[in-house]
Amino acid sequence: MLVNTSVIYAKIPTEYPLPGEHLIVKRDDHFQPTLNDGDILLRNLCISLDPYMRGRMRAADIPSYVPAFELNKPLETRTVSEVIESKNPAFPVGSIVVGLADFSQYAVVRKDKVANLRILPNARDERIPLSAWVGVLGGPGLTSYASLKAIGKPKAGETIFISAAAGAVGQLVGQLAKLQGLRVIGSAGSDDKVAYLKTIGFDYAFNYKTSKTLDELHKAAPNGIDIYFENVGGETLDAVLTVMNTHGRIIACGMISQYNTTEKYGVKNLLQVITKRLTMQGFNQAEFAKDYFEDFQRDITDLLINKKIVYRVTEVKGIEAGPDALYGMLKHGSNTGKLVVHVADL
Repeated sequence: MLVNTSVIYAKIPTEYPLPGEHLIVKRDDHFQPTLNDGDILLRNLCISLDPYMRGRMRAADIPSYVPAFELNKPLETRTVSEVIESKNPAFPVGSIVVGLADFSQYAVVRKDKVANLRILPNARDERIPLSAWVGVLGGPGLTSYASLKAIGKPKAGETIFISAAAGAVGQLVGQLAKLQGLRVIGSAGSDDKVAYLKTIGFDYAFNYKTSKTLDELHKAAPNGIDIYFENVGGETLDAVLTVMNTHGRIIACGMISQYNTTEKYGVKNLLQVITKRLTMQGFNQAEFAKDYFEDFQRDITDLLINKKIVYRVTEVKGIEAGPDALYGMLKHGSNTGKLVVHVADL
């Protein structure tokens, strides 16, 4: 019998998911799961918090590329976990795995969902922190690496602008672009984040809360922008459209300014897509896995171990901290880099 604490999805939010209302911490003092053939029991070590989770907080009948969270059940997210009980020979006890599991201290993964997990043979390599497997070597890393290649098609000498540049994805996109010879511009929501971007090689960075994006882009990119890595949407997208170069590429990764409001911003400058013959493409990072995953893992691991890139993580401790941390990320951008919950040590 175990004591298990979980973050429960209790109510569908119309704006920001509020701790204690939409997301509730629940403790189970008598957690004693029964495993069937093919099932495994995990002890979660590290839990990922990501903006896309807000998109799963919707009615179940609203279609999307990922299913809605189930009400009155734990949130589901990416975790790094240790197998502590197994009725599945593919996942022996002691294995370290990464994949989808409940936002809990302990989580049962049933036979029909173990395909979402993969074993990390090098997870005990102290050169790579566990959080890397849900960050720079996980979904955010693959997102950065593959979308820049496949959609951005960067060429040395071009200029890229990245919004939310100090986040889990933006910080890596900027460094990869710099390694490929691009001029790199980023925006972020605090002076501390702007300072961080400059330490990791951004040529120009600004605080969008204290200056006007369009004015800053005119100063930073007098010859225009060739690639825009879109994480924000709304007014930022409107401003960028006016300074994009002909045949520019917009990598539509996210639009966090639109996730938590019922009053969506109406973009006014979409005519620029036609007059400048722009490419604007959205994507689901899972679609890149087949073609890019092996190269991504090899290349980014090498860059990370050889300290050619850095990757900042904001870590909060304990399941109980999860709802406040998620709210802070969505409402205030309170994290720099990847946001994770540290649950336990190996």
